[in-house]
Amino acid sequence: MNISYNWLKEYVDFNLTPDEVAAALTSIGLETDAVKEVQALKGGLEGLVIGEVLTCKDHPNSDHLHITTVDLGDGEPVQIVCGAPNVAAGQKVVVATVGTILYNGEERFTIKRSKIRGAESLGMICAEDEIGIGASHDGIIVLPPDAVPGTQAKDYYHIKSDHLLEVDITPNRADASSHYGVARDLYAYLVQNGYKTALNKPQIDSFTVDNHDLDIRVIIENEEACPRYAGVSVKGVTVKESPDWLQDKLRIIGLRPINNVVDVTNYILYAFGQPLHCFDADKIAGNVVIVETLPEGTPFVTLDGVERKLSDSDLMICSKEAPMCIAGVFGGLESGATEETKNVFIESAYFHPTWVRKTARRHGLNTDASFRFERGVDPNATIYCLKLAAVMVKEIAGGTISSDIKDVYNDPVKDFVVNLPYQKVDSLIGKHIPAETMKRIVTSLEMKILEETNEGVTLSVPPYRVDVQRDVDVIEDILRIYGYNNVEIPATLSSSLTTKGEEDKSHKLQNLISEQLVGCGFNEIMNNSLTRAAYYNGLKSFPAEHSVMLLNPLSADLNAMRQTLLFGGLESIARNANRRHADLKFFEFGNCYYFDKEKKNQEKTLAAYSEEYHLGIWLTGKRVANSWAHADESSSVYELKAYIENIFARLGLDWRNLVVGHPTDDLFSTALSVHMPSGKKLAVFGAVSGKIQKTFDIDNEIYFADLNWKELMKAIRSVKVSYQELSKFPAVRRDLALLIDKNVQFAEIEKIAYGTEKKLLREVSLFDVYEGKNLEAGKKSYAVSFMLQDESQTLTDKVIDKIMSKIVKNLEDKLGVKLR
Repeated sequence: MNISYNWLKEYVDFNLTPDEVAAALTSIGLETDAVKEVQALKGGLEGLVIGEVLTCKDHPNSDHLHITTVDLGDGEPVQIVCGAPNVAAGQKVVVATVGTILYNGEERFTIKRSKIRGAESLGMICAEDEIGIGASHDGIIVLPPDAVPGTQAKDYYHIKSDHLLEVDITPNRADASSHYGVARDLYAYLVQNGYKTALNKPQIDSFTVDNHDLDIRVIIENEEACPRYAGVSVKGVTVKESPDWLQDKLRIIGLRPINNVVDVTNYILYAFGQPLHCFDADKIAGNVVIVETLPEGTPFVTLDGVERKLSDSDLMICSKEAPMCIAGVFGGLESGATEETKNVFIESAYFHPTWVRKTARRHGLNTDASFRFERGVDPNATIYCLKLAAVMVKEIAGGTISSDIKDVYNDPVKDFVVNLPYQKVDSLIGKHIPAETMKRIVTSLEMKILEETNEGVTLSVPPYRVDVQRDVDVIEDILRIYGYNNVEIPATLSSSLTTKGEEDKSHKLQNLISEQLVGCGFNEIMNNSLTRAAYYNGLKSFPAEHSVMLLNPLSADLNAMRQTLLFGGLESIARNANRRHADLKFFEFGNCYYFDKEKKNQEKTLAAYSEEYHLGIWLTGKRVANSWAHADESSSVYELKAYIENIFARLGLDWRNLVVGHPTDDLFSTALSVHMPSGKKLAVFGAVSGKIQKTFDIDNEIYFADLNWKELMKAIRSVKVSYQELSKFPAVRRDLALLIDKNVQFAEIEKIAYGTEKKLLREVSLFDVYEGKNLEAGKKSYAVSFMLQDESQTLTDKVIDKIMSKIVKNLEDKLGVKLR
């Protein structure tokens, strides 16, 4: 949230610099990311000067341009080509000189020396909207005759600088989502640290009811959703631009001024955190405001022009005939204040946070009002803010306050009562804090002491502190104001001995494998566990009905828990590929989540839910690119298989003892799965299906491996690391060229070979594959090497030939292999 330094000083007295204020706020839990100097107008009108148009003649090559000479007060008039219809000699104007930067929203452009239809132009004569002081673009700004050429525009318009503090408001601190809320915390800090200070709040004594000419009743039909609703009428207003001081306040914090009535409501929102809404009172049919829900499917057009279908759980602000506003979320297109509005009804309410949050999520809306109502506003500030708004509207828009305040508040929200034992404070903080210090801190935070004993105090906590309802919450408040840095590090450390368990072993191996993958050129990624449920529509391997759905998702993109790591990685690949980083190696450790409705149990709520820890690996693009020593080479599934084999080897799993299968998996166009002999699946890997790649608009082939880390940890429980001396006797290699059927895979040859000779056969490897001429139809040729070694003696040709004959015989019998 943006906090104006000057605005903050209106509510609390201090003489700290902006950087000191930022440090103070950070120390008490309101982390301030940055402090920057700003002006009410973006750019602060730097480079703009007042000029006098000396001459003005028509451009010979245009029917609407003019060539002017302008005195900028330095004695050297400049030529400027201008297209405004109202430019004329003798005018005092605002000129953007060469090099000046102008802004259009977030866009910026620099005024350059240029030629326009053959005529040189050394600047630009500006309109209101071009420099941000208004919205008009009908013509250039014409200043009064007494304006002095050469005067800096920032001095002429009295542009003042301010400092903007970017304060991160945590979800539990709704009370700090305004300038006054931040001022309250800063006041407590100043009191604790011995500064002379005071907390100031604008007076509303000037609020008086002028007449009762516009009496509008208020009826609440749903008091659970709306515990308090108040309103007041102001008649005879003139909707126009706000005064400069109000526009400047809003611009400083990044808001665009709209009109005086709307700007007042925005001012109150950011000043005190109370959302308000202004209705055109003439559009309130029957002069009655009804707070109620409407039937399911009722159409309603919101302020953005979108027609929305209402739920019967959406709280609405209605007139006698039609809905006018989604309570606490968004206004209606027809009921708001416009330039034609003459009479307004100002709403100030307290809506139940849960109702507002559900409605906002249901319609995909996130407004400044809903942000605060969802977290909880101060129900006791409703009337104060309403009166202040009415006074301000009357002051800057004219009119009369034409009704009593209508305040429906049948069940007032009570203060939270908290018992605070001194001993518990000392125990949790780890330091003795004097009782007087604690009492000073809590009272500076607007908590009241109801009762005091030697053992502790009983406190009354105002309802706007929705995060302080227990003694530990109060202790946290005491500590943050007292100062975390004022709690000394103890000289002794209390600890207990623990033994390493399975979880510790798993973490150690995760780090080991991570380092191994990073050493192979991989980057670790971390994606959100929340994902888009639509990814699983139509999948058989991960059916959509097995997704764990969120009840109140932030958006349709984050409405389910992921069943696989694949889609998060594809999002990362797509993002990188769109930024011309197409050669990628990623890995991620993370949980995957599943729902099985068959296991649903009323007594055991979590029985239907499960989660597993997985390791995902992604390869795409080129394995070697732009190398002088090696031709470009694309990544392949064989490269991925090698990484997986190395991971298994590092964990102590022998690939020869595992079972490789060919799963039917709609995530892959082709895939292999790796199982334990018992059937437990350890991994599946292959090429991602083209259909899924198309969903993410990715052109390059992607290879993905999904390793079930939980099952891998179970598989290696009995694995013991052993070592042996390097053999003194040489290994012997024999190569065979085998003619086999095309459907025979190397894994089958490997399995038969190891099964035939378990003692001396060390390695079987495939080093060439041939398919083509001079082979029988339906056949292919494998060139396979066999490595033999005896640890106790040198192998003889007789022993070697016997082993190889046995291997060949078994291959012939089981696979129909022929030697070439």
